[in-house]
Amino acid sequence: MKTSKSGDGEPGRKSLSEIHGSVAVPFKAGFLRRILAITGPAYLVSVGYMDPGNWATDLAAGSRYNYTLIWVLLLSNLMAVLLQSLSARLGIVRGLDLAQACRVEYPRAVNLSLYGLCELAIAACDLAEVLGSAIALQLLFGMPLLWGVLLTAADTLALLFLSQFGIRKLEALILSLVTLIGGSFLIEIVLAKPEWGGLVKGFVPSIPDTSALFIAIGMLGATVMPHNLYLHSSLVQTRKIGPGEEEKRQSLRLNTIDSAIALNVAFFVNAAILVMAAAVFYRSGHTDVAEIQDAHRLLEPILGAAIAPVAFAVALLASGQSSTITGTLAGQIVMEGFLNIRIPPWLRRLITRLVAIAPAVFTLIVYGEEGTGDLLVLSQVVLSLQLPFAIVPLIHFVSDRKTMGVFAIGPVLKGLAWLSAVIVVSLNLRLVTETLLSASRSGRPGSAWILAGGGALQFLVGMLLVYVVAKPWVERLNRTKRSPAAIGVHAPTRRPRLEEAPVPYRKVAVAMDFSGREETVLREAIRLFQGAKPHLALIHVVESAGARFLGKDSADVESQKDAERLEVFAQALRELGFEVSAHLGVGKPVPELARIVNELGPDLVILGGHGHRFLSDLIHGSTADALRHRVKASVLVVGRVGA
Repeated sequence: MKTSKSGDGEPGRKSLSEIHGSVAVPFKAGFLRRILAITGPAYLVSVGYMDPGNWATDLAAGSRYNYTLIWVLLLSNLMAVLLQSLSARLGIVRGLDLAQACRVEYPRAVNLSLYGLCELAIAACDLAEVLGSAIALQLLFGMPLLWGVLLTAADTLALLFLSQFGIRKLEALILSLVTLIGGSFLIEIVLAKPEWGGLVKGFVPSIPDTSALFIAIGMLGATVMPHNLYLHSSLVQTRKIGPGEEEKRQSLRLNTIDSAIALNVAFFVNAAILVMAAAVFYRSGHTDVAEIQDAHRLLEPILGAAIAPVAFAVALLASGQSSTITGTLAGQIVMEGFLNIRIPPWLRRLITRLVAIAPAVFTLIVYGEEGTGDLLVLSQVVLSLQLPFAIVPLIHFVSDRKTMGVFAIGPVLKGLAWLSAVIVVSLNLRLVTETLLSASRSGRPGSAWILAGGGALQFLVGMLLVYVVAKPWVERLNRTKRSPAAIGVHAPTRRPRLEEAPVPYRKVAVAMDFSGREETVLREAIRLFQGAKPHLALIHVVESAGARFLGKDSADVESQKDAERLEVFAQALRELGFEVSAHLGVGKPVPELARIVNELGPDLVILGGHGHRFLSDLIHGSTADALRHRVKASVLVVGRVGA
């Protein structure tokens, strides 16, 4: 695993640096060529708006309330187009993604809180993708749901392999999957024959009861997904845009068009699911269809067409697989932006997927397959609860004329954006309050503790939201602004002071693995010192079974031979005038080496590179990479010099 981390400094590292600015945009060409060059990021974002979590909320809304809640989808889509265009504006104008901008603006404690909430949202979204893909595999191939959930731990690694071929190939794959989903639901709509008059009436806002409110907020969270705001602000930077005002203005216009088209495709898919549920299940009296499996099972008997359940399951699988790719990218952006730390995408994906698998496996074991529908809806409510902490900072950032200049949003856009934020916060506050009160009235054991704990958590989250909302306004009144934090993972750029004489090494530790390259390592060390003779501490760790079991009490043949060999090298160095000490450790190489090095306190640690790659590293281990994170001294790896 490779991580990198640095202290404060000026902005340096680009968001998704491996694909940043990798797609050229011909700004002087015709409109068609320009829009085709820009097209892509919005479609990657849009797949999150049609993931399996949306299916659960849309099915529940259509089967229980007919077309009554379709207005929630329309409202959510309009809010999504607005907010995603603002997210793209931030990335294009400032060259920062939303997570990076938060790290510039807020203190560390606030950033960690925002990061934790965002990771919770990503885990909730990934939970929906895990369950959706597993359900699709069960419907298509009869695979047990628990097996399907466990299989999803590795499915996305194969898809992420495509990212090495460039962002355009990844976008082409996503667009193909989106087309497959849309085509599948077009078949469902044709077969369902909806009541168009009732459908039109559904666009008049109404909330029949508390259960409908719960589903409506789940629909809102499923559509206006918080981590997609972080994702879009980064993906737009994959297009090569010059610093000129005209190019940025064109990019903003083209990205708004791209977002509107892509998100309206997502609206069509979500509306198709709700309309299908209303036309098929509500109309036939099946108002309790909340499970995706139930919907699949009833489609053929009610519609009388064998293709209906197959199209449904294929679309579900395409939905889960496409949204899992974008979830990985969003997780990478959030971690790098908030924490200033970078890990390989495959590892990031594996961590996120394992976090999502845990509640899915728990639900399946404890509640069985019938509990997956409620879990999917709950995951979308969690997304909605996190929304204000992505929306509010975004509005503040794109409204700031000091950083956005002429591209800061005007009064109309600002008013619509704040109206969206108020709607989200109001609905969330009502949902949380009614849920807590309902739990307290239930009379179940511990209901008072649930009310007290939930109330305290609601208060803390509310205070965080108040801070995020008020901070820029308070600073504007006080005319203060805190110094920006670092953006890049690398140190600040300044003129290096290389003319100062370096301090000579006093003590140097040399790790001896007795792989046959010890002489090369020592000769390179002697050449490095250029006549100086620091104290050399030779270290070797015995890894035999006896040494691992008995520790320092081991006296097996390997331990004795290694001690003798270490002394031979020490004596040769003493004859050259070096002060040398020999240190023999036992057990696992990395922790034991780190322990000895930290006890000795050298200025430098030297060790030989094995030259292992990929599978060999997994088998033999990567000592250098692991050791450098455990010791305070600098680490020098000597390769195959002269080879």
